[in-house]
Amino acid sequence: MFIKIVLFAALLALCCAVEFQILNREIGDIWVGIQGNPGHAHLNSGGFVLRPGQRVSVHSSANWAGRFWARTWCNPNTRHCDTGDCGNKLECNGAGGVPPASLAEITLKGHGGLDYYDVSLVDGFNIMVAIEPLGARGDGSRYSCTKSACQVRLNDVCPDRLKVRNSQAVIACNSACNAFNTDQYCCRGAYGTPETCKSSTWPENYPKFFKDRCPDAYSYAYDDHKSTFTCKANAYLVTFGG
Repeated sequence: MFIKIVLFAALLALCCAVEFQILNREIGDIWVGIQGNPGHAHLNSGGFVLRPGQRVSVHSSANWAGRFWARTWCNPNTRHCDTGDCGNKLECNGAGGVPPASLAEITLKGHGGLDYYDVSLVDGFNIMVAIEPLGARGDGSRYSCTKSACQVRLNDVCPDRLKVRNSQAVIACNSACNAFNTDQYCCRGAYGTPETCKSSTWPENYPKFFKDRCPDAYSYAYDDHKSTFTCKANAYLVTFGG
C-alpha cells in the first residue's frame, strides 16, 4: 500500500509539473541562475552551465514562483561571473544574482488560477531575455499567452553613466538605483509610493531609456502594470541572447 501511495504521488507530481525549457542563443557559455520565491524550491539547485545553442529542461511544481537570469563572463576556475554572480558558485542554491541582471519572472497558478510572467530590467540589463508559453492559446489580447521579451542589445547603446565594464567590454547596463543609490532613483523614503516616485520627474529619466527600447519589460519599481503577461500553460521557453 505504501509503495502504491508513493507511486501515485510521483505520478501526480509528474502530471501536474510545469516544464521550463532554457535556451542559450549567445555565442558563448552562460551560467543560468534560478531562484525560487520564498517557500518555493530552487530548481536544479539554482544553476548550471548552458552551452551555445543548448536547450535544457527543468521542472517545477504546478504552483511554483521564481526567477531566471543569465550569468555572463564566468570563470570556471574561480566560479566568479562578472554579471549576475551569486557568490562564486555554479549552483546558486537560493542566492540571488548581483545586479545588473536581466530577469525572467513567473508565478504559476496566481490570481484566478492564471500564470503571471514578465521580463524585468528593474535591476538593470546584462543580456537579452524572453519568456513565452509553449502550446497554449490565449484570448487574443497582447498580454495573453504571448512572448514577453527584451531582445535589444542594450549594452551597445547604454547611457555612459550606467555602463558597467570589465577589462574587455561593456558587460551590462545598470539601473539608476544601482548606479546612484539615491532615494528618488530607488523609490524609497519620501519617494516610496507610486505617486511620489515617477521617473518622468527624475533629474534624468533613465527608465525611459529601457522602456523605449524594451516596452514589454519593467523598467523601475513603479513602472506601469502593462508589462505583466498571463496564461495557463504546461511549458515555458526562457531564451537568453538572440
